[in-house]
Amino acid sequence: MHKLLIFNDEKLLRRALTHRSFVNENFDESGHNERLEFLGDAILNFISGEYLYEQNPEMAEDEMTRRRSALVDEKQLARFATEVGLDFRIRLGEGAKREGGYTNPNILSSTFEAVVGAYYLDNKRNIDVLRPLVEQLFDSVPKDVMVIRASKDSKNKLQEFVQANGETKPNYETEQVGGKSHAPEFLSKVYVMGKIYGEGKGSNKKDAEKEAAADALAKLKKRGLL
Repeated sequence: MHKLLIFNDEKLLRRALTHRSFVNENFDESGHNERLEFLGDAILNFISGEYLYEQNPEMAEDEMTRRRSALVDEKQLARFATEVGLDFRIRLGEGAKREGGYTNPNILSSTFEAVVGAYYLDNKRNIDVLRPLVEQLFDSVPKDVMVIRASKDSKNKLQEFVQANGETKPNYETEQVGGKSHAPEFLSKVYVMGKIYGEGKGSNKKDAEKEAAADALAKLKKRGLL
């Protein structure tokens, strides 16, 4: 058994493995793993940022940001979930099982985040115990794969998503909101069919639009749409 699945508090691990669909079909169950997922997401973003910072002392901020996104995106976290043996341990409702829940990247990645959050709590909030286990998984990602995946920026990903769903391409509204002449700050809002999907800030219009697209993708992921 992978060390990430060895808990002092088995009830905490049980909660981390419990999908909402299981709770919906088992009314005596106390709760699902979505709060732990939220915590694990924040922890993984921190550890991945620290990992890239230490591993790549000469790498620019924008490249580290892209690579961090590649390390903790849905597909990669789903792979980690399978690697540590989470897939068939997830507690799913019968409907979710029939729909292929054990191999669903969204369910796998969300459960992995929940287990990371739970492991952190189980070890008295000591991130130093968790860090080497997560970094070992990061080490297993081939560098060339990370580079290829990081090169596909958030604007392209968002456009592919909305067009695959039969909608027109995203529309960005970007304006300068602050800063000085030599260091301006721009705010961008991205709309699809007149509805705001996300917003972001940057030191130029291009970066602000990328951040807005990244925000939109993160929100779509949380809603289980991506």
